[in-house]
Amino acid sequence: MERLDRFMARANAAYYARHDPFRDFTTSPEISQVFGEILGLWAAVTWELIGRPDPVLLVEFGPGRGTLIADALRATAAVAPSFRAALQLHLVESSPRLRAMQKKLLPGATWHETMDTVPQEPLLVLANEFLDALPIRQFVRRQGGWMERFVADGRFVEIESEPPPPAPLPQGEGESVVVEVNEASLDLAARLAARLVAHPGAALFLDYGPEASAAGDSLQALSGGRPMDPLAAPGTADLTAHVDFAAFKMAARHAGAAVWGPVPQGLFLANLGLFQRTDRLARGQRPARAAALIEAARRLAEPNRMGRLFKALAIASPAAPALPGFEP
Repeated sequence: MERLDRFMARANAAYYARHDPFRDFTTSPEISQVFGEILGLWAAVTWELIGRPDPVLLVEFGPGRGTLIADALRATAAVAPSFRAALQLHLVESSPRLRAMQKKLLPGATWHETMDTVPQEPLLVLANEFLDALPIRQFVRRQGGWMERFVADGRFVEIESEPPPPAPLPQGEGESVVVEVNEASLDLAARLAARLVAHPGAALFLDYGPEASAAGDSLQALSGGRPMDPLAAPGTADLTAHVDFAAFKMAARHAGAAVWGPVPQGLFLANLGLFQRTDRLARGQRPARAAALIEAARRLAEPNRMGRLFKALAIASPAAPALPGFEP
Protein backbone atom coordinates (compact mmCIF):
# COMPACT_ATOMS: atom_id res chain seq x y z
CA MET A 1 0.00 0.00 0.00
CA GLU A 2 1.31 3.42 -1.00
CA ARG A 3 0.16 6.98 -0.33
CA LEU A 4 -1.29 8.54 -3.48
CA ASP A 5 1.39 11.22 -3.92
CA ARG A 6 4.16 8.63 -3.65
CA PHE A 7 2.36 6.36 -6.10
CA MET A 8 1.93 9.26 -8.55
CA ALA A 9 5.57 10.34 -8.27
CA ARG A 10 6.81 6.80 -8.88
CA ALA A 11 4.41 6.21 -11.78
CA ASN A 12 5.33 9.46 -13.55
CA ALA A 13 9.06 8.91 -13.06
CA ALA A 14 8.73 5.51 -14.74
CA TYR A 15 6.51 6.89 -17.50
CA TYR A 16 8.83 9.75 -18.48
CA ALA A 17 11.90 7.48 -18.28
CA ARG A 18 10.48 4.91 -20.72
CA HIS A 19 8.04 6.71 -23.00
CA ASP A 20 7.91 9.56 -25.47
CA PRO A 21 5.05 11.50 -23.84
CA PHE A 22 4.34 13.43 -27.02
CA ARG A 23 2.87 10.30 -28.53
CA ASP A 24 0.19 10.52 -25.84
CA PHE A 25 -0.52 14.25 -25.68
CA THR A 26 0.38 17.57 -27.30
CA THR A 27 1.53 20.66 -25.40
CA SER A 28 1.34 24.30 -26.44
CA PRO A 29 4.93 24.58 -27.80
CA GLU A 30 4.23 21.63 -30.11
CA ILE A 31 0.98 23.23 -31.31
CA SER A 32 2.51 26.54 -32.42
CA GLN A 33 6.04 27.89 -32.64
CA VAL A 34 4.63 31.30 -31.72
CA PHE A 35 4.01 30.07 -28.17
CA GLY A 36 7.72 29.61 -27.47
CA GLU A 37 8.68 32.72 -29.40
CA ILE A 38 6.50 35.07 -27.41
CA LEU A 39 7.47 33.45 -24.11
CA GLY A 40 11.10 34.06 -25.04
CA LEU A 41 10.29 37.69 -25.73
CA TRP A 42 8.37 37.84 -22.43
CA ALA A 43 11.61 36.79 -20.73
CA ALA A 44 13.60 39.41 -22.66
CA VAL A 45 11.25 42.25 -21.70
CA THR A 46 11.16 41.05 -18.09
CA TRP A 47 14.97 41.03 -18.08
CA GLU A 48 14.90 44.71 -19.04
CA LEU A 49 12.41 45.44 -16.26
CA ILE A 50 14.55 43.81 -13.55
CA GLY A 51 17.66 45.79 -14.47
CA ARG A 52 19.35 43.74 -17.22
CA PRO A 53 21.45 41.49 -14.94
CA ASP A 54 24.41 39.94 -16.79
CA PRO A 55 24.67 37.02 -16.62
CA VAL A 56 21.08 35.92 -16.14
CA LEU A 57 19.97 32.30 -15.96
CA LEU A 58 17.17 31.29 -18.30
CA VAL A 59 15.72 28.18 -16.69
CA GLU A 60 12.99 25.89 -17.98
CA PHE A 61 11.27 23.41 -15.69
CA GLY A 62 10.17 20.28 -17.56
CA PRO A 63 11.40 21.23 -21.05
CA GLY A 64 9.91 18.25 -22.88
CA ARG A 65 11.59 17.87 -26.26
CA GLY A 66 13.17 21.33 -25.91
CA THR A 67 10.80 22.88 -28.45
CA LEU A 68 9.67 25.82 -26.31
CA ILE A 69 13.15 26.97 -25.35
CA ALA A 70 14.50 26.46 -28.89
CA ASP A 71 11.76 28.72 -30.25
CA ALA A 72 12.41 31.21 -27.43
CA LEU A 73 16.14 31.35 -28.16
CA ARG A 74 15.59 31.83 -31.89
CA ALA A 75 13.21 34.74 -31.27
CA THR A 76 15.43 36.47 -28.71
CA ALA A 77 18.52 36.12 -30.91
CA ALA A 78 16.69 38.00 -33.66
CA VAL A 79 14.85 40.63 -31.59
CA ALA A 80 16.73 40.94 -28.26
CA PRO A 81 20.41 40.11 -28.96
CA SER A 82 21.63 41.74 -25.73
CA PHE A 83 19.42 39.44 -23.68
CA ARG A 84 20.46 36.45 -25.75
CA ALA A 85 24.11 37.27 -25.11
CA ALA A 86 23.56 37.65 -21.35
CA LEU A 87 21.59 34.48 -20.74
CA GLN A 88 22.90 31.13 -19.59
CA LEU A 89 20.57 28.23 -20.30
CA HIS A 90 19.68 25.76 -17.54
CA LEU A 91 17.13 22.94 -17.86
CA VAL A 92 15.51 21.09 -14.96
CA GLU A 93 14.80 17.60 -16.28
CA SER A 94 14.96 14.25 -14.49
CA SER A 95 14.13 11.95 -17.44
CA PRO A 96 17.23 10.55 -19.21
CA ARG A 97 15.12 9.89 -22.31
CA LEU A 98 13.93 13.50 -22.55
CA ARG A 99 17.40 14.83 -21.75
CA ALA A 100 18.75 12.96 -24.76
CA MET A 101 16.16 14.66 -26.99
CA GLN A 102 16.95 18.06 -25.50
CA LYS A 103 20.72 17.71 -25.95
CA LYS A 104 20.28 17.28 -29.69
CA LEU A 105 18.31 20.52 -29.92
CA LEU A 106 19.98 22.60 -27.19
CA PRO A 107 23.74 22.05 -27.12
CA GLY A 108 25.51 24.07 -24.46
CA ALA A 109 22.72 23.94 -21.88
CA THR A 110 23.30 22.79 -18.30
CA TRP A 111 20.97 20.11 -16.96
CA HIS A 112 19.71 19.61 -13.40
CA GLU A 113 17.70 16.88 -11.71
CA THR A 114 15.98 19.48 -9.50
CA MET A 115 16.02 23.22 -8.95
CA ASP A 116 18.36 22.76 -5.97
CA THR A 117 21.52 22.67 -8.12
CA VAL A 118 20.61 25.70 -10.26
CA PRO A 119 23.11 28.44 -9.26
CA GLN A 120 21.98 31.16 -6.89
CA GLU A 121 22.00 34.02 -9.43
CA PRO A 122 19.49 36.27 -11.18
CA LEU A 123 17.10 34.03 -13.08
CA LEU A 124 14.08 33.87 -15.34
CA VAL A 125 12.04 30.67 -15.24
CA LEU A 126 9.63 29.29 -17.84
CA ALA A 127 7.43 26.34 -16.92
CA ASN A 128 4.68 25.07 -19.21
CA GLU A 129 2.53 22.16 -17.98
CA PHE A 130 5.00 21.37 -15.23
CA LEU A 131 2.96 21.83 -12.07
CA ASP A 132 0.13 19.54 -13.20
CA ALA A 133 2.43 16.50 -13.10
CA LEU A 134 3.61 17.09 -9.52
CA PRO A 135 2.18 14.50 -7.12
CA ILE A 136 -0.95 15.20 -5.10
CA ARG A 137 -2.47 13.84 -1.91
CA GLN A 138 -6.22 13.30 -1.73
CA PHE A 139 -8.39 13.55 1.37
CA VAL A 140 -12.03 12.49 1.50
CA ARG A 141 -14.56 13.69 4.05
CA ARG A 142 -17.07 11.03 4.98
CA GLN A 143 -19.73 11.28 7.69
CA GLY A 144 -17.97 14.18 9.37
CA GLY A 145 -14.53 12.53 9.46
CA TRP A 146 -11.50 12.62 7.15
CA MET A 147 -9.85 9.80 5.24
CA GLU A 148 -6.69 9.88 3.12
CA ARG A 149 -6.39 7.91 -0.10
CA PHE A 150 -3.70 5.28 -0.53
CA VAL A 151 -3.24 2.91 -3.48
CA ALA A 152 -3.11 -0.88 -3.25
CA ASP A 153 -3.59 -3.44 -6.02
CA GLY A 154 -4.90 -0.88 -8.50
CA ARG A 155 -7.56 0.62 -6.27
CA PHE A 156 -7.98 3.29 -3.63
CA VAL A 157 -7.80 2.37 0.03
CA GLU A 158 -8.96 5.03 2.48
CA ILE A 159 -7.20 5.41 5.83
CA GLU A 160 -8.54 7.51 8.68
CA SER A 161 -6.72 10.84 8.74
CA GLU A 162 -6.41 14.25 10.31
CA PRO A 163 -7.97 17.07 8.25
CA PRO A 164 -5.87 17.97 5.20
CA PRO A 165 -3.20 20.68 5.40
CA PRO A 166 -4.42 24.23 4.63
CA ALA A 167 -6.80 23.84 1.71
CA PRO A 168 -10.34 24.83 0.69
CA LEU A 169 -12.28 22.83 3.27
CA PRO A 170 -15.91 22.29 2.28
CA GLN A 171 -18.52 23.59 4.65
CA GLY A 172 -21.49 21.72 6.09
CA GLU A 173 -22.50 18.09 5.93
CA GLY A 174 -23.76 16.03 3.04
CA GLU A 175 -22.14 13.89 0.38
CA SER A 176 -18.50 12.89 0.53
CA VAL A 177 -16.08 15.37 -1.02
CA VAL A 178 -12.46 15.14 -2.14
CA VAL A 179 -9.80 17.73 -1.30
CA GLU A 180 -6.46 17.65 -3.14
CA VAL A 181 -3.21 18.99 -1.70
CA ASN A 182 -0.06 19.36 -3.80
CA GLU A 183 2.73 19.68 -1.26
CA ALA A 184 5.41 19.48 -3.96
CA SER A 185 4.08 22.54 -5.79
CA LEU A 186 3.70 24.54 -2.56
CA ASP A 187 7.27 23.69 -1.60
CA LEU A 188 8.47 24.74 -5.07
CA ALA A 189 6.59 28.04 -4.81
CA ALA A 190 8.17 28.81 -1.43
CA ARG A 191 11.72 27.85 -2.44
CA LEU A 192 11.55 29.69 -5.74
CA ALA A 193 10.10 32.76 -4.06
CA ALA A 194 12.99 32.75 -1.57
CA ARG A 195 15.42 32.83 -4.50
CA LEU A 196 13.57 35.73 -6.07
CA VAL A 197 13.72 37.66 -2.82
CA ALA A 198 17.51 37.16 -2.73
CA HIS A 199 18.17 37.71 -6.46
CA PRO A 200 16.33 39.66 -9.17
CA GLY A 201 14.17 37.58 -11.43
CA ALA A 202 10.77 36.16 -12.28
CA ALA A 203 9.12 32.83 -13.02
CA LEU A 204 6.25 32.22 -15.44
CA PHE A 205 3.96 29.20 -15.09
CA LEU A 206 1.35 28.16 -17.63
CA ASP A 207 -0.84 25.25 -16.66
CA TYR A 208 -4.43 24.15 -16.28
CA GLY A 209 -6.83 24.36 -13.39
CA PRO A 210 -9.37 26.72 -11.80
CA GLU A 211 -8.39 30.21 -10.67
CA ALA A 212 -9.80 29.67 -7.17
CA SER A 213 -9.19 26.65 -4.97
CA ALA A 214 -11.93 24.07 -5.37
CA ALA A 215 -12.72 20.68 -3.90
CA GLY A 216 -13.01 17.69 -6.22
CA ASP A 217 -11.12 14.76 -7.72
CA SER A 218 -9.09 15.96 -10.73
CA LEU A 219 -6.58 13.09 -11.01
CA GLN A 220 -6.44 11.83 -14.58
CA ALA A 221 -4.33 9.64 -16.85
CA LEU A 222 -3.66 9.78 -20.58
CA SER A 223 -2.23 7.03 -22.75
CA GLY A 224 -2.30 7.12 -26.52
CA GLY A 225 -4.30 10.33 -26.35
CA ARG A 226 -7.11 8.61 -24.46
CA PRO A 227 -8.17 8.69 -20.80
CA MET A 228 -7.49 5.62 -18.70
CA ASP A 229 -7.73 4.50 -15.09
CA PRO A 230 -4.99 6.42 -13.23
CA LEU A 231 -4.37 3.48 -10.88
CA ALA A 232 -4.04 0.83 -13.59
CA ALA A 233 -0.61 -0.13 -14.96
CA PRO A 234 1.51 2.58 -13.28
CA GLY A 235 4.26 3.89 -15.52
CA THR A 236 2.31 3.42 -18.77
CA ALA A 237 0.35 6.70 -18.67
CA ASP A 238 0.90 10.36 -17.83
CA LEU A 239 -0.75 11.21 -14.49
CA THR A 240 -1.79 14.81 -13.88
CA ALA A 241 -4.12 16.86 -11.69
CA HIS A 242 -5.51 20.38 -11.81
CA VAL A 243 -3.18 23.05 -10.45
CA ASP A 244 -4.38 24.88 -7.34
CA PHE A 245 -3.31 28.34 -8.46
CA ALA A 246 -4.69 30.05 -5.36
CA ALA A 247 -2.64 27.85 -3.01
CA PHE A 248 0.48 28.20 -5.18
CA LYS A 249 0.06 31.97 -5.22
CA MET A 250 -0.39 32.11 -1.44
CA ALA A 251 2.75 30.03 -0.82
CA ALA A 252 4.85 32.33 -3.01
CA ARG A 253 3.49 35.45 -1.35
CA HIS A 254 4.09 34.07 2.14
CA ALA A 255 7.74 33.55 1.13
CA GLY A 256 8.04 37.22 0.13
CA ALA A 257 7.65 37.22 -3.66
CA ALA A 258 5.37 39.39 -5.76
CA VAL A 259 2.71 37.47 -7.66
CA TRP A 260 0.92 38.32 -10.91
CA GLY A 261 -2.17 36.47 -12.08
CA PRO A 262 -3.48 33.93 -12.60
CA VAL A 263 -5.09 35.13 -15.82
CA PRO A 264 -6.60 32.99 -18.59
CA GLN A 265 -3.96 31.75 -21.01
CA GLY A 266 -5.91 33.12 -23.99
CA LEU A 267 -5.92 36.65 -22.58
CA PHE A 268 -2.25 36.42 -21.57
CA LEU A 269 -1.09 35.23 -24.99
CA ALA A 270 -3.28 37.77 -26.79
CA ASN A 271 -1.78 40.56 -24.66
CA LEU A 272 1.68 39.39 -25.74
CA GLY A 273 0.78 39.52 -29.44
CA LEU A 274 -0.11 35.91 -30.26
CA PHE A 275 -2.43 36.78 -33.13
CA GLN A 276 -0.31 39.61 -34.56
CA ARG A 277 2.78 37.38 -34.66
CA THR A 278 0.77 34.51 -36.15
CA ASP A 279 -0.66 36.76 -38.87
CA ARG A 280 2.83 37.95 -39.82
CA LEU A 281 4.09 34.37 -39.89
CA ALA A 282 1.17 33.28 -42.08
CA ARG A 283 1.80 35.94 -44.73
CA GLY A 284 3.31 34.52 -47.87
CA GLN A 285 2.60 30.93 -46.80
CA ARG A 286 0.57 28.55 -48.87
CA PRO A 287 -3.13 28.72 -47.93
CA ALA A 288 -3.12 25.38 -46.12
CA ARG A 289 -0.05 26.31 -44.07
CA ALA A 290 -1.42 29.78 -43.26
CA ALA A 291 -4.73 28.27 -42.15
CA ALA A 292 -2.91 25.75 -39.93
CA LEU A 293 -0.93 28.52 -38.22
CA ILE A 294 -4.07 30.53 -37.50
CA GLU A 295 -5.93 27.43 -36.30
CA ALA A 296 -3.07 26.64 -33.89
CA ALA A 297 -3.24 30.14 -32.38
CA ARG A 298 -7.00 29.83 -31.96
CA ARG A 299 -6.57 26.47 -30.24
CA LEU A 300 -4.22 28.05 -27.69
CA ALA A 301 -6.37 31.09 -27.00
CA GLU A 302 -10.07 30.47 -27.57
CA PRO A 303 -12.05 30.18 -24.30
CA ASN A 304 -13.79 26.95 -25.27
CA ARG A 305 -10.46 25.29 -26.06
CA MET A 306 -7.23 25.97 -24.11
CA GLY A 307 -7.73 29.69 -23.54
CA ARG A 308 -9.79 29.58 -20.36
CA LEU A 309 -8.93 26.33 -18.58
CA PHE A 310 -5.22 27.08 -18.88
CA LYS A 311 -3.89 29.96 -16.79
CA ALA A 312 -0.74 32.08 -16.61
CA LEU A 313 0.79 33.03 -13.26
CA ALA A 314 4.09 34.74 -12.53
CA ILE A 315 6.07 35.23 -9.34
CA ALA A 316 8.81 37.82 -9.17
CA SER A 317 11.21 39.70 -6.97
CA PRO A 318 9.36 42.03 -4.58
CA ALA A 319 10.53 45.22 -6.34
CA ALA A 320 9.65 44.04 -9.86
CA PRO A 321 7.21 46.25 -11.78
CA ALA A 322 4.14 44.93 -13.59
CA LEU A 323 5.19 42.05 -15.80
CA PRO A 324 4.30 41.72 -19.49
CA GLY A 325 0.90 40.19 -20.11
CA PHE A 326 -0.32 40.96 -16.58
CA GLU A 327 -0.66 44.72 -16.79
CA PRO A 328 -3.97 46.01 -15.40
